[in-house]
Amino acid sequence: MKLVFIHGAPATGKFTIAQELAALTGGRLFDNHISIDLAKSLFDFGAPGFWELVQDVRIAAVRNASRTALPVMITTSAYSHPLDEPLLEAFESIVSASGGQVLPVFLSCSEEELMTRVGEPSRAARGKITSPQKLKSYLQQNNFAPVPRSNCLCLRTDWAGPKQNARTIADHFALTGQYKTPSA
Repeated sequence: MKLVFIHGAPATGKFTIAQELAALTGGRLFDNHISIDLAKSLFDFGAPGFWELVQDVRIAAVRNASRTALPVMITTSAYSHPLDEPLLEAFESIVSASGGQVLPVFLSCSEEELMTRVGEPSRAARGKITSPQKLKSYLQQNNFAPVPRSNCLCLRTDWAGPKQNARTIADHFALTGQYKTPSA
């Protein structure tokens, strides 16, 4: 399995580009907010047990996709270094054990662009950060940086649109159209 690990700060376009990449490649998208939404159904955000469940769900998703030889899985993450390094290492261990590889993609854009994007109505509908003040605080509290891997592709999302960025990812990692999504 090829696990495309799209990461970056909030509002860099991770979900939008991941959707485009899934459509382009036939890969399956597991957005990071799926696990957060599940955990919020049981715990208050950040309460004891919340983040443990989020991580458990993410690891279980990668493990099960890898076991079933899903050709391409795309996941998104607001990866903060070094805090989230153990999760990435768990993904790498699971995927490499079945002969696959993790393909990291770091998305960034200017802070001005982030502040413009954060108020988009689609973000509110998905329960994401929508306030420029909250985003600024979150950016200061975290180190949103490319994962320290030699194969990490870094893209500026304010320089190209989602379709072009998805195409760049697919071309860079040779993912273009060669995969079929397994039927249920």
